[in-house]
Amino acid sequence: MPYHLLSIQSHVAFGHVGNCAAVFPLQRQGFEVTAIHTVQFSNHTGYEQFKGDVFPPSHLRTVLDGVEQCGALKNMSALLTGYLGDQHTGEVVLDALARIRSYQPNALYCCDPVMGDVGRGFYVQDGLPEWIRDKAIVHADMITPNQFELSFLADHHIGSLNDAIKAAQIVRKNGPKQVLLTSLDVSELAEDEIGMLLDNEEGSYLVITPKLDFKEVLSGAGDATSALFLAQLLKGAAPEQALQFVAASVYALLKQTAQSGERELQLIAAQDVMLNPPQLFRFKKIR
Repeated sequence: MPYHLLSIQSHVAFGHVGNCAAVFPLQRQGFEVTAIHTVQFSNHTGYEQFKGDVFPPSHLRTVLDGVEQCGALKNMSALLTGYLGDQHTGEVVLDALARIRSYQPNALYCCDPVMGDVGRGFYVQDGLPEWIRDKAIVHADMITPNQFELSFLADHHIGSLNDAIKAAQIVRKNGPKQVLLTSLDVSELAEDEIGMLLDNEEGSYLVITPKLDFKEVLSGAGDATSALFLAQLLKGAAPEQALQFVAASVYALLKQTAQSGERELQLIAAQDVMLNPPQLFRFKKIR
């Protein structure tokens, strides 16, 4: 019987970000995914223009009510969240988590604290970053921030590997057992390298992969990363083994995307190498 999980994130008609980057990788790994969309846009906001609507919390709660009335929440093994938009949407997320755990007390919560990035700053409404820091991550079993987001959540500048470990440890004191830093770019790495760092009570683990060049900023890779990491843990992988698989899987996806010359993640074309990455990268325990 496949695992069932609920994913609450953004949705785009064209391209692959939010639920459109997370649901398909989960399905390819054998998961049944119920998706609730926080927005529906024509395309992601990195383009010069986009059309669509942000769904109000009342709409999301109505959809959640319907999902529960179908009995779908009773078998949920996990909740995955990404782009929320504002803290009122966040309250619906916590409601969904409470409902799921009323049926399945051991259900996991993976929180991708989508709020901003290096070079862009915050791109969500005022108040949401603080809400995620103070209200959301305390309920999460794992979080998957980028470097900008982890620095904010810990209120700790990240300029070195030790800074990143310290920031992860600060955040873990607030609840999450696993902190996966999805894009580590610090002084210890070469210019053509990028890292993923996992920190938990057992230690800190680092995987380094080549940094690929893209003509334009690529969106959606973090959403896919969070989904793949959660899937591996639900399948019973040790966290450090999940890290190694995810780093290899995402690298294979990004490499095929770079070779295509396209602006969007090549999820469909790369689905086989994403599921069975041809190249694994050694993880190193650094703490």
